[in-house]
Amino acid sequence: MRKRKTMETITSLQNNRIKNVLRLSEKSRERREQGLFVIEGARELSLAQSGNYKLDSVFICPSLFARTDYPKVTQKIDSNICFEVSETVFSRIAYRENSDGILALAKSKTHNLNDLTLTKNPFIIVLEAVEKPGNLGAILRTTDAAAVDALIVCDLQTDIYNPNTVRSSVGCIFTVPIAVANNAETLDFLRNNNIRSFAAELQASSFYQDADFTKPSAIVMGTEANGLSRFWLDSVDERIKIAMRGKIDSLNVSVSTAVITFEAMRQRETST
Repeated sequence: MRKRKTMETITSLQNNRIKNVLRLSEKSRERREQGLFVIEGARELSLAQSGNYKLDSVFICPSLFARTDYPKVTQKIDSNICFEVSETVFSRIAYRENSDGILALAKSKTHNLNDLTLTKNPFIIVLEAVEKPGNLGAILRTTDAAAVDALIVCDLQTDIYNPNTVRSSVGCIFTVPIAVANNAETLDFLRNNNIRSFAAELQASSFYQDADFTKPSAIVMGTEANGLSRFWLDSVDERIKIAMRGKIDSLNVSVSTAVITFEAMRQRETST
């Protein structure tokens, strides 16, 4: 951390900065209006720095931060935006168990389709109406692990900066190209880029492993409760399914996304 002044120490839960952290943690409206969101954890913060996210303020609990695995994360942070907090205060603003004592407010980014940079043979994950922040976070981990070109979220009401999304993505929200758009915009984007679309659907006649993902492809995933809308079912190039051999008829959407994505990666690796 670049030393310029002694950090202000916050010991009161009534401090206005602490109250604002709580508002941003709990209310999506506050995150939208302020253009800020919460990052907890040194690993996640280091990934945000690598992703060129601009920090607004950083709260450090020295006794907890002393045990972090990422002690150098503060070296590039201007001390003018850093605040030392007591364990009592930090335990109130932290939303993880066994936190490593650092939490930041960062400025959110815009996520436009036109800002995406695709490879010559792109693979894209499209999500319609994400229900749970945890599912979105898990899918972001898959997107990062498979080095997918982009994740497109087709629901303008989805709050991608929900703290549970940031947490469950283990910071992959900062490493993955993300766009937020409506269904029509996303379909036009896929078609304009000659990307073949595959809808995951329980009633499909074709199995996912029989689809050809070696060319520019996008998988379109819906919710567990309602699946995909008629818009996507009527618009995609092909419908595919995962064989269900047990008593239930579907997998968690994040699991289904991972299954299909890594089959696509397998095909691409063996075709080269």
